[in-house]
Amino acid sequence: MSKNYFGITDTGKVRGNNEDTFIAKVATTDNLIIASVIDGVGGYSGGEIAAEIAKMSVLEHLGKPSVDLLADMKKAIADANTKIISEKEQVKELENMACVLTLAVADLNKNIFYYAHVGDTRLYLLRDRSLVKITKDQSFVGFMEDSGRITEDEAMKHPKRNEINKALGFGNDIVAQEDYIETGQSPFLPGDLLLLCSDGLSDMVNKQQITEILLEDDELNNKGSNLIAAANANGGLDNITVVLVENTNKPAKHVATKPGQTTRVTPSQPLLFDENKPVKPPIVLTVEEPEKSNKFPTTIQAEPPKKPASRTGLIILLSVLALTFLGTTIFLYWLYNNHPANDIKPQPLTEVTEKRNTKEIMLQDTLNKLKGQTLVITDSLFSSPIVLHQALEFNRDTLYIKADKEFLIICDTLYKGAAINIRPATRFVQLRNISFENFETAIISSGNALVLKNIRFTNCPNTIQSTYNLAQKKYINGSIPRSSFTADSLIMKTTE
Repeated sequence: MSKNYFGITDTGKVRGNNEDTFIAKVATTDNLIIASVIDGVGGYSGGEIAAEIAKMSVLEHLGKPSVDLLADMKKAIADANTKIISEKEQVKELENMACVLTLAVADLNKNIFYYAHVGDTRLYLLRDRSLVKITKDQSFVGFMEDSGRITEDEAMKHPKRNEINKALGFGNDIVAQEDYIETGQSPFLPGDLLLLCSDGLSDMVNKQQITEILLEDDELNNKGSNLIAAANANGGLDNITVVLVENTNKPAKHVATKPGQTTRVTPSQPLLFDENKPVKPPIVLTVEEPEKSNKFPTTIQAEPPKKPASRTGLIILLSVLALTFLGTTIFLYWLYNNHPANDIKPQPLTEVTEKRNTKEIMLQDTLNKLKGQTLVITDSLFSSPIVLHQALEFNRDTLYIKADKEFLIICDTLYKGAAINIRPATRFVQLRNISFENFETAIISSGNALVLKNIRFTNCPNTIQSTYNLAQKKYINGSIPRSSFTADSLIMKTTE
């Protein structure tokens, strides 16, 4: 049986050396799979050295991981950044070196993966024949593509596609900058496949072709080699690195019980018992099949019929109960009509507020406790649709919410508020593959940067309501420009 992880790197057809490196191995504890793609920057020697420093830092911190994997991953990246900067200060020839990386840790025991990312290497998730880009390119061209301003083909050909905003070696204390290291976690279901790659692949091979190769009925090593070959066939302008991780766990199956067998019914929770009271044994249900026989009795003797019991007493009892019930009903009716409280007229209800349902509570709690900036919504987490009775509150610096397929949010018939309320503390929000239905106002934004990708509004008169918080008791000079796009043009852009 082949391994469920594989890594490969190639110099490409133009470069003379390979500044890429990768990790694809099982951790020494907890049976975790560590996967990483690291792309060095800074020339023949510098890029390779920076990439190797980052690789050793990851292996050092994740060799024996703690309970908080994301914290370990961020610490590994932060320490790598410190060591790279220290090396640059000591060796003048390496003053321009840096590296970018994507790191993922797959926990197959819990069917979940964690990731941390800096730069323009990428992490994809293949599920149900659909390839979803998890990380965001921390570059000008990457932002333009993720925000829908340019297409994938335009990004691949853009003259500034290799210019990055963030990397290890660019500055000190990157942990203090909340959005410098992109982190997150997501379910990793049986049959899922993770792809980590350098821009040498994503700049040469488009998403559709990558998906077709990953869907081939072949071993991981052959899929990795085929991706490298496709990048070289399209030009091979940069080093190419690919790491694949597959969840080969089998889905849980329910076993039916055959008739004629003894079935024990046991509680799902531990039994609580008092030592002074006897504990009842588990319930045992036994189904027995009748024995087959060809013998029949020659005579059948019927028991004499029993004499029916007298019904006189029963009739008297029922009559007394009926009279008692009738008298009670008459008394209560009289008491109700003559009670002084009935003089008070009922007041009309001005507002009916229903408590949040379980899905709402789980989604808001997930947003509040989210580690990192990205939430990937899947059917395994939240089944669509979800009915809202209160607005979802966004109150963090940066937030990316993406669904692997269209996720429907519906307004409850008694609710009159918004679906999403983006607080002023939030600077940037991106929503993807979400539909809103029957809200008077779908999104309330407080001057935040908001990017919509494949978003649909149905029966929402006010799609986005933006508020501006200006200084109080001061003279204001300036202007608020009118939006340069219509709702229809925005929807057309985001669905391309």
